[in-house]
Amino acid sequence: MKALSDETRLRILNLLRHEELCVGEMEYLLNITQSNASRHLNKLWISKIIRHEKRAQWVYYSLNVKVIEDHPFIKVLLDTELNRLEICKLDLKNLDEYKKSGMTCENIKGCR
Repeated sequence: MKALSDETRLRILNLLRHEELCVGEMEYLLNITQSNASRHLNKLWISKIIRHEKRAQWVYYSLNVKVIEDHPFIKVLLDTELNRLEICKLDLKNLDEYKKSGMTCENIKGCR
């Protein structure tokens, strides 16, 4: 529960329910520092709500579907409650624009 008690972590989960992302992308989309993103991702990973996979020099994060299936209240939070938060709606709009832009983990650092 503590992992779900922070707005930034909820915003991360909101993005990850739609798209697998690397740290740089979350940093860009949420307008947070790399250290802040990594700290929140670590807490979500320790709680097993998210998983990660290293590809080349990037680590990609996604929801841990098994944990969400085992804890239905998390699914309700993700599918219902996050849709009510204005900041989460804005984050999804930014994600949509980001996907249309063609940016990736490889070239995002030069786009700030």
